[in-house]
Amino acid sequence: MSTLPGDSTIAGASTAPSAGRTASTRYHRPRRAFGDAVLHAPQTLRALVRTDEVWLVVLSAFVGSFAGIMVSVMTEATQLIHEVLFEIGPNQRLSAMVELNPLRTVIVPTLGGLALGLAGLLIARYRPRRAVDPIEANALYGGRMSLNDGLIVMGQTIVSNGVGASIGLEAGYTQIGSAIASRFGRMFRLRRNDLRLMVGCGAAGAIAGAFNAPLTGAFYAFELVIGTYTLGTFAPVAVASIVAVSVVNALSTAPFDLAVQVPSRVDMLDYIPILALGMLCALIGIAIMRGVTLTEELFRRSGVPGWLRPAIGGLAVGALALITPAVLSSGHGALGIVIEAPYSLSHLAMLVVLKSIASAISIGSGFRGGLFFASLFLGALVGRTFAGGLAIVSTAHAVSPVVCALVGMSGLAVAIIGGPLTMGFLALESTGSLPLTVAVLAACVISALTVRRTFGYSFATWRFHLRGEAIRSAVDIGWMRNLTVGRMMRREMRTVRADTPIAAFKRDFPLGAHQRVVVIDEDDRYAGIVLPAEVHADADENHQVRDLLHYIDTVLLPQMTIKEAVAMFENAESDALSVVDSAESRRVIGLLTEQYALRRYSEELDRRRRELSGE
Repeated sequence: MSTLPGDSTIAGASTAPSAGRTASTRYHRPRRAFGDAVLHAPQTLRALVRTDEVWLVVLSAFVGSFAGIMVSVMTEATQLIHEVLFEIGPNQRLSAMVELNPLRTVIVPTLGGLALGLAGLLIARYRPRRAVDPIEANALYGGRMSLNDGLIVMGQTIVSNGVGASIGLEAGYTQIGSAIASRFGRMFRLRRNDLRLMVGCGAAGAIAGAFNAPLTGAFYAFELVIGTYTLGTFAPVAVASIVAVSVVNALSTAPFDLAVQVPSRVDMLDYIPILALGMLCALIGIAIMRGVTLTEELFRRSGVPGWLRPAIGGLAVGALALITPAVLSSGHGALGIVIEAPYSLSHLAMLVVLKSIASAISIGSGFRGGLFFASLFLGALVGRTFAGGLAIVSTAHAVSPVVCALVGMSGLAVAIIGGPLTMGFLALESTGSLPLTVAVLAACVISALTVRRTFGYSFATWRFHLRGEAIRSAVDIGWMRNLTVGRMMRREMRTVRADTPIAAFKRDFPLGAHQRVVVIDEDDRYAGIVLPAEVHADADENHQVRDLLHYIDTVLLPQMTIKEAVAMFENAESDALSVVDSAESRRVIGLLTEQYALRRYSEELDRRRRELSGE
């Protein structure tokens, strides 16, 4: 069979495109699939983290590593500042110095405070809002924190501690660790409860890295930042703590290093003075918290500009440091010395007074930092002073000064910061002594109970109370503020004019058609609520609706919380109230019944209970 000349051309034309399509399919489809996988990787990761708790643990490990890095950075930065400004050696600690250059001792805190105050003016101009700390974030805002605010607090804390202010770095540690965790959580669009958990992981990693104590960091998060402990939350928090400790040990040395000789056992007879020491620490802790508040109030009443207050506070701290450098910084270096040094009772009492005053002035004048580390040093001083006084009073049986120092350290920290289990694990991980840990836990329970019964707040929650916030812990109450009257009210409702005759009302609103009707006046302002059953029972046809009004002065506002709304229902003894746009205009915008409000409240409480229990 012959082939036409055009057949080969046609055949070539028909086969070439087919081959080209096959090649295209062979080489471009995998590339497209790979590109699609990369493009959708963020969505895939978000879905995994949101649905699988194993991936949530992986995310907590990343949070812990970043928290450990930040702890190392802050620790090394402050130590470098101490070395440069106070002329100390790389292996020396500021508070452990026997003496310093007197001129630098006074000038550095003063000029440092001035620099901090001027920087605060600049920050207030561009970021006027107040930074939210981890406890407040978890209690009110569902774990939402600003990373920029965290970096600012971190910088302010480094400067404050670096120039010698008598405060610790833990505020900066937990702020930046929790802010990074919150940013990670929002990147992965975590649910509200998971985001709160991630903030707790950031705080746990920061404290664990700072103290080289994973259990301490974990229970710090449970007791102070998350507000509760469940088996479901243990894995992420524990992983974050362990990873943070590993990172800190790999990059530098932990800021807290306590190496003391602890007695092998604690006699049962020792528990009586140990419990008394716990109560004493509680009272001193309350006095310190009150002292900080009093110092802040004195600065406010003095009329000194806010930017100048840290300089004045730095001058006062520098003057106290001329007596002893132990009042400078957080007191890490001096802590190990104080526990075992043969100081006289008068010298220990003087250190307690000077350190307390220096810490109150530092916080009250505007330096940025916390009282956790400072309370450990103060507690050790109180314990040693207590042991010295006990030895004078009772010569028959004396409690070991080391035991008293460690018990006082933990008891005072519990009084100021809170967290009995946190301090119990810190004692265990620092000393490795189980008998001492039992004694510490006993004193911590007494200290916490005394503070709770006589004062009711830790240092963090006390400062929230002074700002008008009803926060006693990090337990989530922000949902209650989000559950407002405006979100629950029903906008569909019947209204009637106040001057409507009774006969007209009976015609327009038959008996049984409505339980209540909102009444408005001639200016369309709220006038009250009328009950159709009462109107139909009124035989006087000359009456108007305004003659049968209820709840004339009792209305709800859309911004009221569910708690405020329920209180209004109880006070008014009403099963429904009108919602107006404002107290001035009184324009009716909705109606809310007590039954629906209580049902929504019960549903939200049950949901939070299931979240806390891990159901």
